Amino acid sequence: MLTRRDVVGAGAALAIAGTGLAAGKPDGFVRREGARFTIGGKPYRYAGANLWYGAWLGADAPYGDRARLRRELDALAAMGITNLRVLASSEQSPLLHAVEPAMHDGRGHYDPALLGGLDYLLAEMAKRRMRAVLYLTNFWEWSGGMMTYLSYVDQGRYINMNDPAHPWPAFPDHVARFYGNPAAVALYRAHIRAMVGRTNGITGTAYAQDPTIMAWQLANEPRPGGSAAIGLAALPAFHAWVRGSARLIKALAPHQLVSTGSEGLKGSLERAEIVTATHAIPEIDYLTCHVWPLNWGWIDAANLAGTEAAGAARVSAYLDRHVAIATDLGKPLVIEEFGYPRDGGSFDPAAGTAFRDRYYRLIHAAVEADIARGGPTAGSNFWAWSGEGRAAHADHRFRPGEAAGGGAWLGDPPHEPQGWYGVFGSDESTRAILRDHAAAIDGAGAAA
Repeated sequence: MLTRRDVVGAGAALAIAGTGLAAGKPDGFVRREGARFTIGGKPYRYAGANLWYGAWLGADAPYGDRARLRRELDALAAMGITNLRVLASSEQSPLLHAVEPAMHDGRGHYDPALLGGLDYLLAEMAKRRMRAVLYLTNFWEWSGGMMTYLSYVDQGRYINMNDPAHPWPAFPDHVARFYGNPAAVALYRAHIRAMVGRTNGITGTAYAQDPTIMAWQLANEPRPGGSAAIGLAALPAFHAWVRGSARLIKALAPHQLVSTGSEGLKGSLERAEIVTATHAIPEIDYLTCHVWPLNWGWIDAANLAGTEAAGAARVSAYLDRHVAIATDLGKPLVIEEFGYPRDGGSFDPAAGTAFRDRYYRLIHAAVEADIARGGPTAGSNFWAWSGEGRAAHADHRFRPGEAAGGGAWLGDPPHEPQGWYGVFGSDESTRAILRDHAAAIDGAGAAA
């Protein structure tokens, strides 16, 4: 529920920013009209990427590299990528795999270099006519996230993901306590007010007035829980968190969109009625779908040839179910995370990408076909762009504090092997497939 404090805070943030947003509807923002996105009344569809580390690479700090960031954005733009999904929070965390440095400590203290890095990223994206989707926390541990917020208000108690003493689904079931914890949710909403109410230190534009920001996302992959028993019990608190948080963002930034960041069915106990109920909330503008056939056991990295076909069939069925849900709701759908291992399950940039390339074509074909028939699918964001980045260690593992110069920032976040899912600049065949998809999306937009 949106509290009086949230309303007062939203009003204060707008007054401080001096936005004058109540007067008319400024041009240039991505808007939702029924089951489609528009800009200036014309359809907006896109081929996009995930670049979670954009603020870190953009930081004017030893761990940043603004020259590399500009080159990465140029490379993406050359492929026709026009939309980036970016992490806009990380919480200083005791969790084993949380990224360092963190953006804030949950008590209102922020790393100015990281805030400046996000400012710089948005300013450079605007120069390239790119749009950003900014997610505001994480269900998982790799950026601190909800477990960390719980640790702030529960005397430092937490559990790590994949801890043998707390096997699955102990971690997601524990995280589900976040939604019903008023103190933890209050800290999270304080971050919303700080971030959505921010003014870009480079451009001087209030974030809420910046059409570069297409949407704010409540979290990366929020779930009501891991097990059915916990998840179903948590649903009322989960839906209250979704609606209250979305209302707060809408009060602060009425001209920008809001989405949940959900995986879809996999993040909803695999129940269509939960996906529908969550995304029927009026303040939620569109649906999201994530597709991870290896993580979900649909393929075997050691036997891609033998498991690819059955996995592809399950992927296609999964996409079709989300298109049907979005159609029923009359809201757009974005396939905003999809990843596949390199040939042989290798993490080496020199390894082949034949199986990944076929998977990307499968996803792209589904997106393009639904657009062609006038369906709700509006875009895709592959996971993820690694570009020039390279793992600094032979075990392909991230080491906190060792990203000096920005070279070790990859699309694979700290809890995963670097090179697992990220697309490198040297992956020419994959880049060609992405260019073709972007051209097809652009052509569909021109024909609309």
